[in-house]
Amino acid sequence: MNVHWHRRDLRVADNRALAEAAADDAVLPVFVLDPGVLDHAGPPRVAFLLDALESLREAYRGLGGDLLVVRGDPREELPRIARERDAEAVYWNRDYSGLARERDSAVRLALDDAGVSRGAYHDELLHEPGSIRTNKGEHYSVFSYFWKKWADREKDRPIDAPTAGRIVDPGDASPIPTLDDLGVEAPAAEIPPAGTESACERLRAFCEDPIFRYDESRDDPAADATSRLSVQLKYGTLGVREVWATVADAAERADGDEADAVEEYQRQLAWREFYAHVLAARPDVVTEDYRGYDNPVEWRDDPEALQAWKDGRTGYPIVDAGMRQLRAEAWMHNRLRMVVASFLTKDLLIDWRAGYDWFREKLVDHDTANDTGGWQWAASTGTDAQPYFRVFNPMTQGERHDPDAEYIKRYVPELRDAPADEIHSWHELSDAERDRIAPAYPAPIVDHADRRERAIEMFERARGED
Repeated sequence: MNVHWHRRDLRVADNRALAEAAADDAVLPVFVLDPGVLDHAGPPRVAFLLDALESLREAYRGLGGDLLVVRGDPREELPRIARERDAEAVYWNRDYSGLARERDSAVRLALDDAGVSRGAYHDELLHEPGSIRTNKGEHYSVFSYFWKKWADREKDRPIDAPTAGRIVDPGDASPIPTLDDLGVEAPAAEIPPAGTESACERLRAFCEDPIFRYDESRDDPAADATSRLSVQLKYGTLGVREVWATVADAAERADGDEADAVEEYQRQLAWREFYAHVLAARPDVVTEDYRGYDNPVEWRDDPEALQAWKDGRTGYPIVDAGMRQLRAEAWMHNRLRMVVASFLTKDLLIDWRAGYDWFREKLVDHDTANDTGGWQWAASTGTDAQPYFRVFNPMTQGERHDPDAEYIKRYVPELRDAPADEIHSWHELSDAERDRIAPAYPAPIVDHADRRERAIEMFERARGED
């Protein structure tokens, strides 16, 4: 018998390590609730995880087996399980964050000490970190060059699930813990359903129609025009090879503008992998700037402004709508992620790490690679980053991407009766006009034009130009 250790692969089909473990022997699937990992997860992610584990358990029961869920340190639990169940080997799929790699290294040593074989496989991405490099043998820091090679590489087909009879029923599987059992507060946000079935339904629905308009509608936050598969890919309730195969089938049905739209979605899958490759090469980007300057960036310490940003009370309607969507849904439209990140770093002049920490706590789809990549892009400290002198104008962003203020009104009820033109010119109105239109909504906490100049000066000093 073999053990398959689930982590970011909470599915039965299209799971490379699980398929390898089941190739020539029966498999006991195991998930270890590791306190060291849970400490880094906010309530939305823990709630989604537990729901995904329930779904995974049902899938295994449908194959005549069950999922064993234990709590503890995997360095101790996996050797113990292997010893007690007389397992020959432990299999898992690789993860690429610094925390995961340290954990996996420790588990390998513990299994070696226990005399248990192990196998680790590439599964999370279409192309493994280190497989796409520059001519100098380095990882790419410019996406456009990475994309050309990534797009040209052949993609593997999805992997079949193990057959019935291959999955072991341990006979003593305990109920999956609740949030209360783990001492985690129930999330205030509405959490999407977890599990492969709901993920596949979402993928099929997206590839039947919205994907063919993706390039023209993906920046419209009021529309349900994106796949919303980020959380499914984060936890692996859906395999990336299956996503690619379904998208590739859509590409074959498309022509003209539709084909361009499908390719734009494929580019988003490549962005996900680009940032994962960067994190694998530079695990320090979680806490350190990828791009160094001659001098430290002089971020401001402004707790009141930071709290206003978190609460969606900055007086910039599109920013506040995004931050309130985050609280309500544990998710935020990608265009808004860029807008709110730019506002925190370039208007409030607050360190990107404060924003990253808030996203890590509140996002159900928080992904270390994607979030550090996105935040450092907005802060002009990362790979292929927004130039420091290009600063998003939050009012222009709202007017351009939410012209009728439909998205803003959905999440900022104080402005639901206000005309769209007054919402988009909120920063130009007098206090008396704002009191007449929406007395409960705040005035802007900063002047964008002034802060834009201060941001540019701050980065020029960091560059040693002042």
